Amino acid sequence: MLDWITQNIATIVICVCLIAVVVLIIRKMIKDKKQGKSSCGCSCGTCPMSGSCHSTDNKNK
Repeated sequence: MLDWITQNIATIVICVCLIAVVVLIIRKMIKDKKQGKSSCGCSCGTCPMSGSCHSTDNKNK
């Protein structure tokens, strides 16, 4: 087992770093969602999901 770990240490380190980055991104997205922040650019005129993303009151602003 130790031999396998030493042979694959670079792959293991890279995978751990990538997992950490993904976890941090998801954590930030959840935090922003709880604070009511949006990840869209608010260009609702060209967005196909504009009807479900924002209310009609926000489109007129």
